Amino acid sequence: MTPRISAVPTAARPRPRAVPAVRAARAAAAAALCGLLAGCAGSQAAQNGPDGGDNRFIAGDGSTQTIPAADRKPVTGVQGETLDGERLALADLKGKVTVVNFWASWCAPCRGEAPSLEQVHKANKDKGVAFLGVAFKDSKQNAQAFERKFKVGYPSLFDADGRITLAFRAVPPNAIPTTLVLDRQGRVAARVIGATTYSTLNPLVARVLAEK
Repeated sequence: MTPRISAVPTAARPRPRAVPAVRAARAAAAAALCGLLAGCAGSQAAQNGPDGGDNRFIAGDGSTQTIPAADRKPVTGVQGETLDGERLALADLKGKVTVVNFWASWCAPCRGEAPSLEQVHKANKDKGVAFLGVAFKDSKQNAQAFERKFKVGYPSLFDADGRITLAFRAVPPNAIPTTLVLDRQGRVAARVIGATTYSTLNPLVARVLAEK
C-alpha cells in the first residue's frame, strides 16, 4: 500500500528571512520616500492630496535656513518635462541665481504664496535670476489651471511621481510648498520650508545675487 504524503499548507511554510542589509535598505528607502515625497504627515498636516485622496503633506511654518558657501552641495540630475511639454534641465540655468519652488494645485499654502513668488520673479528676472517650479504629485490639467489662474511667468517641471523632487536630497524640500535658492554654481544657498512671502524671499535672493 502506497503511503500518503501530506503537503505542507503554503501558509504554514516558513518564509525565508530577509538579510539585515536588505531590511536596512528597505527601511532607508521607505524613510526617504516618506520624508522627501511628503507621503507621511505629522500632527500639523491636514490638507488632502491630489484627486481628493488622503495623500497628506507636512505643513511648513515659513522658517528659513541659509547655508554658508563652504557647506553648500550641488544639485545634480534634475531634468524633465515642463507643464508646457518642453524638456528642461536645472543644469541649463547654471550661472544664474535660481529659485526652485515645489508646489501643487491641491496645496492651499501654495495658492497663498503664488502672487509673492511671481512678484519676486518679476523684480529679479532682469538681474540674472531664474525661477523654476516643480509641480509635485499633481495632475497636469490641474497644475496648468493653477498656472493660468495665478499668471505664473516661469516654467515648472511636471513631477507626477516625485522622482524629480528626490534629486534634491542634499537639502530636501521637507514640506509642500518649499522654496530653494541656488547660487550661480547650482548649490543650495537658502531654503524656506512652507509658504513664503515677498518680504522673506526677496532679501534671500538679493543676498545670493550679491555674492561674487
